[in-house]
Amino acid sequence: MSIFQFLWFIVIAILFAGFLFFEGFDFGVGMATRFLANNDRERQTVLGAIAPHWDGNEVWLITAGGAMFASFPLWYASLFSGYYILLFLTLIALIFRGVSFEFVTHAENSFQRSLWLWSNFFGSLFSPFFLGMMFTSLIQGVPMDAQGNVWAGFNVVVNIFSVIGGLAVTYLSLIHGLHFLSLRTKNSLHNRAINMADKLYWLLYPILILFVVFSIFKTDFYEKHFFSSLLIVLIVVLLTLWGHLSIHFNHNGRAFFASGFSLVLIIAFIFNGLFPRVMISNNSKYDLLIKTASASKLTLEIMTGILVVLLPIVLIYFFWSYWVQRNRRSDSLSD
Repeated sequence: MSIFQFLWFIVIAILFAGFLFFEGFDFGVGMATRFLANNDRERQTVLGAIAPHWDGNEVWLITAGGAMFASFPLWYASLFSGYYILLFLTLIALIFRGVSFEFVTHAENSFQRSLWLWSNFFGSLFSPFFLGMMFTSLIQGVPMDAQGNVWAGFNVVVNIFSVIGGLAVTYLSLIHGLHFLSLRTKNSLHNRAINMADKLYWLLYPILILFVVFSIFKTDFYEKHFFSSLLIVLIVVLLTLWGHLSIHFNHNGRAFFASGFSLVLIIAFIFNGLFPRVMISNNSKYDLLIKTASASKLTLEIMTGILVVLLPIVLIYFFWSYWVQRNRRSDSLSD
């Protein structure tokens, strides 16, 4: 395995982690339109908190897919063909969610406004659930042949562990979104976001415990990387406790970063367990490895050069956009 192959494996992990950190609270805010807001006016106020950012946050996922296609084409082909239906459903959810931001502002009557608000809610609910299911399914090992062809049947995609994984990502995204709203709203919405997040943690604990227990028996992560896998799990537990205590004592910024980095560490747990593989076969001799799934050395070198030049510019603009949109939002109906 070359340094460039290892580098792009890490880059793709970082891109997926960035997607869950930033788009995770977008999903959570979308779900909060039904769980937190009491009327359409409040729902539009809640969505307004992420209106300047949601499309930029989705770029993390698009970039992750593009980087995978360019640097690990065999990985891309195996993953996207094997999980075609689940990824198609995810795309549909993202599309309806995406257009709802624009259409809800141009709705001509209450029915249209309600329709697009519900579209945003369901898109925000199912997108993280499907992605969580996909990641949890593939780490269990999938039917794969020597050419990297994957047959992910219904029982491979939909099983107890994958559903728990989908619930974990979805539920943590909801809490992450409530933490974001505690930072971006004030008055009644602000207080309700804090109180709801504080209560929801009590259900998050058993979901995470189930995820950890199933990961022990359904993956080879602890066999291959015992100490690093255990360390990541312990950090997630500590971050979850820290997030709960932080929101309980009204340290909203700390709670936001705790839930965000918990989502980041879910990706770290997955990629750490995969290494040095990118796809796990239920027959270990057909595992797809980093060194065999990557593009040519020249391709990786060119991509690395582009990354070094463009990444700082993109990150500066990305974080600047959050800084200029940092003011809290309020709705007179919720005061």
